[in-house]
Amino acid sequence: MLDVTSRAGIQRKKRGRQLAAIAFVGFMALLLTIGVAFRPDQAIRVATGLTSHTLCSAAFVSGLQPDEIYAETIRPTPGLRQLDWALRYTVDTVSKKVTTTWMGGFESQAIYRDGLGCLLIRGQPPATEVVSTGPGDDARTLGTRAPDIAGPEIVEPADKALREALDRAFAERSAPPYRRTKAIVVVRDGRVIGERYAAGYGVDTPLLGWSMTKSVMNALVGILVRDGRIVVNAPAPVPEWADPADPRHAITVDQLMRMTTGLALDERDTGFDPATHMLFLESDMATFAQRARLNAPPGSTWAYTSGNTLILSRIIRDAVGGGAVDVLRFARTELFEPLGMRSVVVEFDAAQTPVGSTYMFATARDWARFGMLYLQDGVIDGERILPEGWVRYSTTPTVRRGYGAGWWTNRESGGTPMNRDRLGLPGDAFWASGALGQRLIVIPSERLVIVRFGVTHEKAHVDIAGVARLVTEVVEALHG
Repeated sequence: MLDVTSRAGIQRKKRGRQLAAIAFVGFMALLLTIGVAFRPDQAIRVATGLTSHTLCSAAFVSGLQPDEIYAETIRPTPGLRQLDWALRYTVDTVSKKVTTTWMGGFESQAIYRDGLGCLLIRGQPPATEVVSTGPGDDARTLGTRAPDIAGPEIVEPADKALREALDRAFAERSAPPYRRTKAIVVVRDGRVIGERYAAGYGVDTPLLGWSMTKSVMNALVGILVRDGRIVVNAPAPVPEWADPADPRHAITVDQLMRMTTGLALDERDTGFDPATHMLFLESDMATFAQRARLNAPPGSTWAYTSGNTLILSRIIRDAVGGGAVDVLRFARTELFEPLGMRSVVVEFDAAQTPVGSTYMFATARDWARFGMLYLQDGVIDGERILPEGWVRYSTTPTVRRGYGAGWWTNRESGGTPMNRDRLGLPGDAFWASGALGQRLIVIPSERLVIVRFGVTHEKAHVDIAGVARLVTEVVEALHG
């Protein structure tokens, strides 16, 4: 017979097994809850989508080597680095498409469409009416009304100090994070005075601006304001928000440009956040963004998100005719042609909305031409493109932030210089900024535009210190 002590031990073991089973069930329920809440499958699809889109555009828009772009742009990216072991991509140069999978599943495919760049698809065919912009719509066939800023050859700086400044900007670090500078163009008084390109890049290479594209959307809005088709301080013309009882009805175009809408469209580049979900999982990005709830009353807080710019892109699209071809004709006629920008490729989603937060390509010189428009207060060769006062409006800081309306500034609304004392950037400088260290810097006091492209994986401000040193050394060279 078992004694009392033995029976108690058996009961304790039984209870222990029961508690362990309960704990296991609870743990599995927690994992299930986390899985439902965070959707790791969606994050993986974001990763395959980003890979396919990036490599497609690099290969068929920019003419770059996909393997090199993967190694420099995709593999080092946080999150993607952990998935790299099972990410596989194929580049079909005949059909002009890129397919990416993870562990053989989670497939994402990007296809190239002439004149429209690349489109990310997931099994559905693209709309046939968007496949071609039609004869005569290619920017390369357009004339140009602006004086050229350089000849066909790379402009080597005549000034020794300027040459050395470019040398230092291209000098590589001995350990990560590497700068991987790809292109620099320096324009003063309307002429290129110095430029430099990495191997495989040149004056004719269209380069992805990433979020520099947001500043181009600012210009398109400005033109529509000039023509009386948009009012920045009126409620944004978004049909889904038309009901005055909808709290989003109060959101203005100004708030969309200044990132003060209060919409719950967090952008953290994790694969789990709404902004990356929008860019790499949604075929109609603007509709996804427009459905977001409010986190805060419009105008009360600042939160940077590409979702605001996609809504703005839809407003532009609808104002000029409602389709991709309409947007391209409007942009080329009203902006790119007057500036002499002949290399531009704007990419669209499947709903024919320009992905105005992220996906515009142009040569480094053409990006510099765009900067010259803002350097010259919206006027090119005597022709006013942007309404009077638009540049001042666009570079006025927002809610004690250095961000204006689509441009970053060297001022905060409280009057405290953001970077002048710390980095040496001129106080009147403002810039367009994109992921991985893309910069278009305008310095009115120096009659200067500087463009820098690279693939810099740096958490803190993406080598803004290196860019500031470049600007400082260029200015010193010009005054030397």
